[in-house]
Amino acid sequence: MTMPRSILPRHLARHMVAAALLSAASGTGAVAQKTADLSGVWQTETAGSTVRIARCGGGYCGTIAATAGSGVDAQNPDPALRSRKLVGVQIMQAGTPSGAGFEGSLYNPNDGKTYAGSLTPKGPDTVEVAGCVLSVLCKRQTWRRIR
Repeated sequence: MTMPRSILPRHLARHMVAAALLSAASGTGAVAQKTADLSGVWQTETAGSTVRIARCGGGYCGTIAATAGSGVDAQNPDPALRSRKLVGVQIMQAGTPSGAGFEGSLYNPNDGKTYAGSLTPKGPDTVEVAGCVLSVLCKRQTWRRIR
């Protein structure tokens, strides 16, 4: 069975699709902005670090507040930064509202790489943090608020 051709001219159909996408995009931003405030200090899933999350533009940024081990950025791709202390380093920038959370980038000091990242609230004291390669290969962690 063949599908009937659209009765709308192609240029009009394209404009309608674009308008629908814009409408959907603005709607998802409103959802993300209505979430609870994610500001605070969060314990990473492995309990190796704590991260201070604070408002940053239209979303959130995360800075290492405490870390276990040597506490230096030894895996940084920039040799000049490999001896810097990790406490105070911004590792998350999630400034774009998306669905129920925020998207941006996430720096992993364990391998010195920056990934596409997301921050999604899962409860009043729980967030899911994800770092992805090619938007399909993702590692997720659940962080718990400690204050």
